[in-house]
Amino acid sequence: MTVEGVRDTRARPEIEPVPVIRRLRADDLERVIAIDAKTTGRRREEFFRLKVGQALADTGIEMSLAADRDGICIGFLLARVYYGEFGTLEKVAVLDTIGVHPDFKGRGVGAALHDQLRTNLLALGIPRLQTEVGWDNLDLIAFFHREGFRPAPRFCLDLDLVRTRRP
Repeated sequence: MTVEGVRDTRARPEIEPVPVIRRLRADDLERVIAIDAKTTGRRREEFFRLKVGQALADTGIEMSLAADRDGICIGFLLARVYYGEFGTLEKVAVLDTIGVHPDFKGRGVGAALHDQLRTNLLALGIPRLQTEVGWDNLDLIAFFHREGFRPAPRFCLDLDLVRTRRP
């Protein structure tokens, strides 16, 4: 580009290629655990063995997804569908967890995963996606806000069973 005969030599950021979004596979397990560990600072192997095992056992439309760049899993999400929960008859999907390798955060990987999940859920006629996030996880709250999530019209309650045990 020239302005009055002067060439613009400023570096331009490369356009990020959109990751390939696909169904989560058994061989993604170790990468999922590693991505989560890099993000959270702890390895949750048993949790992910159980959740990925459940996701792989599900048939039909793909709920749990992976994002690939150059054949390497760089992000994932685990979701499931309920046909009536907590006294409602409405079909609802729940996003259990989402993770993006720190080297790829802010590059549209999470949004691409979420977009594909939205497409899959709408194809099933499921109008709502729910999730939970720690009140102090501001980055994840900001991501969910950008994706259109809003606070739910319900309370989420916890009970410390040890502290509240009756004698």
